[in-house]
Amino acid sequence: MNDKQIKNAETSSQVSEFLDKIDNMPKPHEGGRPGRLVFAMDATASRASTWDMACKLQGDMFAKSSAIGSLELQLVFFRGYNECKSTKWLSNPMDLLRLMSSVSCLAGQTQIERVLKHTIKEAANTDVDALVYVGDSMEESLDKLGALAGQLKIHSIPLFIFQEGHDIVASDAFRQLAKISGGAHCTLDHHSPAQLGQLLNAAAVYAAGGRGALSEHAKLTGGMAKNLLKQLD
Repeated sequence: MNDKQIKNAETSSQVSEFLDKIDNMPKPHEGGRPGRLVFAMDATASRASTWDMACKLQGDMFAKSSAIGSLELQLVFFRGYNECKSTKWLSNPMDLLRLMSSVSCLAGQTQIERVLKHTIKEAANTDVDALVYVGDSMEESLDKLGALAGQLKIHSIPLFIFQEGHDIVASDAFRQLAKISGGAHCTLDHHSPAQLGQLLNAAAVYAAGGRGALSEHAKLTGGMAKNLLKQLD
C-alpha cells in the first residue's frame, strides 16, 4: 500500500469514527425534529461576490448536516432601500439555490436590527437553533442591536457572525453581539470560499446536532470549525 492509499484509508477511518460517534449521541432535538438555522446575508452592493459564493456552497452545508440529522433553513436578506425579506423554512438545497439565484444585490444601508427582530419573532412560533449572519459592515445603533442579541440569548439562539474584510467598527460590534448571544464571530479573508464553506458547514452541524456534534466535527476537520467551537466554550 502506497502513501496515498494509506492516507485515504486513514481519512475514511476518521469519517467512519465520526459518524459512529454521532449515531451514538442522544438526539439533540425533542421528537426528532429537524435542526433549524436562520441564514441571513447582507445583500447590499458590496456583497455581490460573497452572495454568489454562498450560492455555490449552500448545497454542501445541507450535505454536512445530513450526517447528523435533518436541517431546515430559512434565508433572510436585506438590500436597497428598506428591503428585508425572508423565505419559508426550506429542507431542500435546490429550493434554496433557486431562491438565492433569483436575488441580485443592491446598494443600501445595513438592516441587522430587522434580521435580529425577525429571528426573535420566528422563535416565538417555532424552535430556532442558530442564526448565521454574513456581512462586512455595521451602520446601526450598537445599543439596540446588543439588546436584541440579549433576547437571542434568552431564546438559546447563538449568533454566528461571519465577517468579510476587516472593518474595525464592524469587527468590534460583531464581536460584542456574538458574545452577548452566546455565539461566535469569525473574520474571513476577501473572496475566500474555503473559509466561508467551513464556517457554514460548522454552523449547520451545530444547528442539526448541537454542541456535541460540532465538537466531533471540529476534531475531524479542525480549521474554522475549531475556532467556532473555542468561542462557544
